[in-house]
Amino acid sequence: MTEPDALTATADLYDARGDELQSVCLQFQDLGGRQSFSGPVRTVRCREDNGLVKAVLNSAGHGAVLVVDGGGLLTTALMGDMIAAAAVENGWAGVVIHGAVRDRTALAGLPLGVKALGSNPRKSAKAGAGEVDVVLQIDGVVFRPGAMLYADPDGILVEY
Repeated sequence: MTEPDALTATADLYDARGDELQSVCLQFQDLGGRQSFSGPVRTVRCREDNGLVKAVLNSAGHGAVLVVDGGGLLTTALMGDMIAAAAVENGWAGVVIHGAVRDRTALAGLPLGVKALGSNPRKSAKAGAGEVDVVLQIDGVVFRPGAMLYADPDGILVEY
């Protein structure tokens, strides 16, 4: 089967591929200017510190999707408008944050897929604590670097 493009609805993709895909049940909010996006996964694990998120999104994205495991914490934002603008400039397709973002209005105007649990105007630490390109598990779904992720308003699918 050929790879679907970013416009293929996740419902149609799941109907076609079924158990080849994991479905994230956690209800992420669509906060970016693009609600449908896809790409190979890159990962960051961090808690209340977005130094690594900023570093990764300031590098060439090549159409990838950054999945950030912030532990589901909403106490500080792990991405705002300036980091998201850098992601756009560097060719990232999207960002999925298991945590909070800020600058919602600005994020909605950027051509970037953004899914997060919510928002908080409080900025995070900048020490760079955490890990990059590690296997993450969020809501029982495994996110491996290089796996394909597909997202739209219906949800998020990830290849096994």
